[in-house]
Amino acid sequence: MPEKKHFSLVKPDLETPFHIDFEWWKSHDSNWRVFLHSCLCSDHQKAFSETDEDSWIDWIDPQTGGVQQIDGLQNVLISHCAKQEGFITQNTTVVDAVFRSLLASGNASLNALELSEIIQKPANTILRTLTAGTVYRGVRPYQNQP
Repeated sequence: MPEKKHFSLVKPDLETPFHIDFEWWKSHDSNWRVFLHSCLCSDHQKAFSETDEDSWIDWIDPQTGGVQQIDGLQNVLISHCAKQEGFITQNTTVVDAVFRSLLASGNASLNALELSEIIQKPANTILRTLTAGTVYRGVRPYQNQP
């Protein structure tokens, strides 16, 4: 039986850290991989269009030091494409700018105040967007695992 994750009932505030919960996203959106592919730089879009198989690699969480297996597409997106100039622009929507900022940080959790500095949007707007009831692109409050 899968392990149940218990989430806090405390309402997120400006200092609540958020991250991309890839496992949640995979289980709630069958097109998650298509969206990630669209975020790749042009060189990697070509490289990943030639493969149909998932490639798994070991990844070390920068906050916990824990090792987990992640998709190679996620890894190249986080380690290379998200670092490229123009990955986030002034015209990028709040949701996409938050998502892309988290990718660029290596998916290290960031709160609304930190995200505000990065994407130059009001922290309250970011918080309202991320807590309005819909989970966008797997962006959820970061929960430390016991």
